Amino acid sequence: MHALSIPTWIVHVSSVIEWTVAILLVWQYAEVTKNLYWKGLSFAMLPALVSAMSACTWHFFDNDLSLQWLVTLQASMTVVGNCSLCIAAWFIYSNSKKNPEENK
Repeated sequence: MHALSIPTWIVHVSSVIEWTVAILLVWQYAEVTKNLYWKGLSFAMLPALVSAMSACTWHFFDNDLSLQWLVTLQASMTVVGNCSLCIAAWFIYSNSKKNPEENK
């Protein structure tokens, strides 16, 4: 655990916790509004969470070269996450234009 300072660990861990809470809040919003597109957004947020957890895991083990695959996983999940979030946002936007009365 020497790879990161304590303040940096605090930022990393709190970011993972915040992202997890955000996913749960988006899911709850979908339940309240009965809009399945928001549930899609919560699923689309999962690859970014996997990315963050991969980075934290690699740093936890002092950036061990035997875990170099975590860096590849983290980068891949960042790309997948960004694309999935873009698509989910587009679906929410498109649905809001088709059904404006649902968004009041």
